[in-house]
Amino acid sequence: MRFAINHISTPNLGLKEFFATARNLGLTEVEIRNDLPDIVNTIPAADVKAAAQKAGVEIISINALYPFNVWSGELPQKAVALADYAAASGAKALVMCPLNDGTKVSFDDLVAALRAMKPILLERGLIGLVEPLGFPISSLRTKREALRAIDAADGGNVYKLVHDTFHHHLAGETDFFPQRTGLVHISGVVDSTVKVNDMLDGHRVLLDADDRLENVSQIKALIAAGYQGPCSFEPFAADVHALVDPETAVRESINYLSANL
Repeated sequence: MRFAINHISTPNLGLKEFFATARNLGLTEVEIRNDLPDIVNTIPAADVKAAAQKAGVEIISINALYPFNVWSGELPQKAVALADYAAASGAKALVMCPLNDGTKVSFDDLVAALRAMKPILLERGLIGLVEPLGFPISSLRTKREALRAIDAADGGNVYKLVHDTFHHHLAGETDFFPQRTGLVHISGVVDSTVKVNDMLDGHRVLLDADDRLENVSQIKALIAAGYQGPCSFEPFAADVHALVDPETAVRESINYLSANL
């Protein structure tokens, strides 16, 4: 297993402390963000790259370009700026999330956005990690639809999927695409009262035996079918973010998954 950690798992830690925590956990792959915590808009890319090199970690992605499938307004300029930052910081990829406010986005517009983003990524040596969001209000819910658009945009050489275990479950998706997946996001839901269609980011916690999302079976299926990429913890719940000792909590989730795979 190639476990990794997203900065959202430990948002109260500064960048260097976050990198140190990853190494303490025996991990060498990390994800940084432009929302919580907002590393992109607060720390120069060169400083991020230097800190990662000193800590001995690789930045597998910056999370995220949103809403990537609405290629208008400030989005093109934002995309270029984020891609420039990713390249300068040493990140390998950009996570790209679709519009998630109930507004429909046409398939043609999705394809057009992927075509427009493709040269920006290629010129900087980056991978675009397309992450469908399984929420009922999402404009792109499934990986199958994302792949259909990627192929229509002739983007197979620059785009890969994010298999997010939470969104896979919410979308009711049963298909796995391990050969076209570049990253797995891991989080669980243990609240027994919330209905699947009502699950939100705030319900996403670290994994234990009470997980309702079938993370273990999802990851088993991916690995059995040949997936060899990183699996990155991405919990959004406030109680996770408030943990006094997040390192121990992540370690417990790593141990739980390792013991059950």
